[in-house]
Amino acid sequence: MDDRNLMENMLNLEKGVCDLFMHGTIESSSADVHRTFSDSLNTALCMQEQIYSKMEAKGWYSTEQADSSKINSLRMKYSAQS
Repeated sequence: MDDRNLMENMLNLEKGVCDLFMHGTIESSSADVHRTFSDSLNTALCMQEQIYSKMEAKGWYSTEQADSSKINSLRMKYSAQS
């Protein structure tokens, strides 16, 4: 397993952790439990962002810019539904 695969696995695992903490926060039954899950979610989101940033810096996770005409088309579509 090379570094890129390792980082991809770490990123996917961290995304899963974020998902679990988010649901724990939403479903928590008390303020203390809610705060604990919320704090853990924020920590996990920071870790996810750090992993993503390192992958992006190495060119392993690139994003492309959305075409402005597609953005405007979607904006008009959803504003018309309101």
